[in-house]
Amino acid sequence: MSAGPRSFAFLVNPASGGGAAPKVVVPLARALREAGATVEVTYTTSVTETPALVAAAVERDAVVVSVGGDGMLSSVAGSVAERGGVLAVVPAGRGNDFARMLEVPTETAAQARLLTEGAPRPIDLLRATRPGPAGPASYVVAGSVYAGVDARAAAIVDRSHWLPSRLQYPVAAVRALATYRPVECTLDVDGVRTTHQAATVVIANSRYYGKGMAIAPGAAVDDGLLDVIVIEAASRSGLIRSLPQVYDGSHVALDEVTVLTGRRVGLSGRHRGGAAVPVGADGEALGTLPADAGDPLTVELLPGAVRMLV
Repeated sequence: MSAGPRSFAFLVNPASGGGAAPKVVVPLARALREAGATVEVTYTTSVTETPALVAAAVERDAVVVSVGGDGMLSSVAGSVAERGGVLAVVPAGRGNDFARMLEVPTETAAQARLLTEGAPRPIDLLRATRPGPAGPASYVVAGSVYAGVDARAAAIVDRSHWLPSRLQYPVAAVRALATYRPVECTLDVDGVRTTHQAATVVIANSRYYGKGMAIAPGAAVDDGLLDVIVIEAASRSGLIRSLPQVYDGSHVALDEVTVLTGRRVGLSGRHRGGAAVPVGADGEALGTLPADAGDPLTVELLPGAVRMLV
């Protein structure tokens, strides 16, 4: 980054947070311009546009600012990392869990200070790769990849816009748990293979998901490790009763929870009875879990992959 006033390229998902993103951008862009910064704002909902927009921003030495939710951030982060740029995040989605992990403020003046005065810091990312008939498909992810009941909950959230924002995730979690089926899965962490009857498996870079659930309380975004959380199958009522513990991270002390760490994870499996298991990443659907342990979904850590303003 060059010395002097910074230049910013805001990439804004106007649909994030039920249309909240534009309301966040206008006062923030005004504050930055009043501080002497150059600000360019682009509204986009197309991930295919992202690489070209990021390339142009990095070419002119602008900080790329993702304005939206966790899915928007993940769609931008890989392109910024690939081009050696600097990334910042302004939370304007439903979950905002990666911004929560980085302790990004929500008040305009504080956000402007972070953007103008924050220092770039190397942050880990993930790469999820799943096999497919046309060849493997890879996705860069900031926060976490998950399979099982939480992926079902994320799908329910996407259909719950009629609920107040603060209720969408808790209601979706309870609804998903009320109808869940155990996942018979094979997990490979750095070459060590185990099998599980699980409600869910989460492969995390960040501590938080699901709008503030501390699913991986020991996770850090700069430690060079993945945190793998396996919640073994239990009764529906038992899982629902234990749900509040996920918010403060105390669930990891339960007998039904296994915590592992590593740098490369393979995951495969099916629901008991043979149905496919949904997979998600940072609030976005990634299809279904491969059933074949010989050709699993793989998640690899990308240590220090992107520089972010913190």
